[in-house]
Amino acid sequence: IEVFLLHPLGTDHSMALASTETTTWACLIGNSKKWKREDKIQIDLGQTVLILTRDDDQAVNFSWAGGLHFSEILQLIGKIPLPPYIRHEASDEDARRYQTVFSKVEGSVAAPTAGLHFTNEVLEALHAKGVLRSFITLHVGAGTFLPVKVEDASKHPMHSESFEVSRLFVESLNNSRRTIVVGTTACRVMESLYYLALKILTDPEIKDLSIGQFDYIGEERVLSKQELAMVLLDYMDRHGMDVIKSRTSIMIVPGYKFRLVEGLVTNFHQPKSTLLLLISALIGEDWRQVYESALSNGFRFLSYGDSSLLVP
Repeated sequence: IEVFLLHPLGTDHSMALASTETTTWACLIGNSKKWKREDKIQIDLGQTVLILTRDDDQAVNFSWAGGLHFSEILQLIGKIPLPPYIRHEASDEDARRYQTVFSKVEGSVAAPTAGLHFTNEVLEALHAKGVLRSFITLHVGAGTFLPVKVEDASKHPMHSESFEVSRLFVESLNNSRRTIVVGTTACRVMESLYYLALKILTDPEIKDLSIGQFDYIGEERVLSKQELAMVLLDYMDRHGMDVIKSRTSIMIVPGYKFRLVEGLVTNFHQPKSTLLLLISALIGEDWRQVYESALSNGFRFLSYGDSSLLVP
């Protein structure tokens, strides 16, 4: 039975991973028919026993004693969830390779693979050229891998992903340089920040900071990067926040008008994916030429594949 942790229920990632007694997560369960609802799974960890029980098709309760943090338990018994098309068992080498050099916060179900192309040497070289960089925390969700199975893409139920942006990141938006983002999830977060600022302008005391699938439709208000930063910083000041934590389900499709993103570093994606829809929205019909060139020149696709810099 495989239990693939997606996201915690009733709390955020940091609180759930720091728990020392119990936590509940939404999970994908492989071979779920072998696990009856009334059955408990017990795993002997030596210094404690981890007990798993099911609430429903996805909710799994974890309980244990002994004072270990849940993140430590995952390190003891968990395996790196490599993409399914990588056939070998996860190894120590995968632990190093399937991770970005700038990762700090646990919680993502998959590596944001565009970031795998950046080594410390590359980042230092960019810095030497005067390229500024700012970081966000994002947790890739399993829904990013779901294919679009309907003719009308607007009928596709877009997945939700959680993200965090710091005060330092929001302040960095004040610089007027061209904004190049690394990865499609980071792209979705950046565009979501724009519509989050507009929601705050509409309701300065808003509590629900999440962004829906098509919240941008019909929204014509225009903000500069500087105005955007001022709105978000003012909200953070009034609510005593150093970090904005939110979720986004934004679905970027052809016809979308990009507000903050002016270029994208990304890998090559599968047909019938929301990721390819985003690419098409960014560079238009040129995506066909880009992908034909990649295919004819032996570029590798997907997580451990090659990358591209796409500028409209």
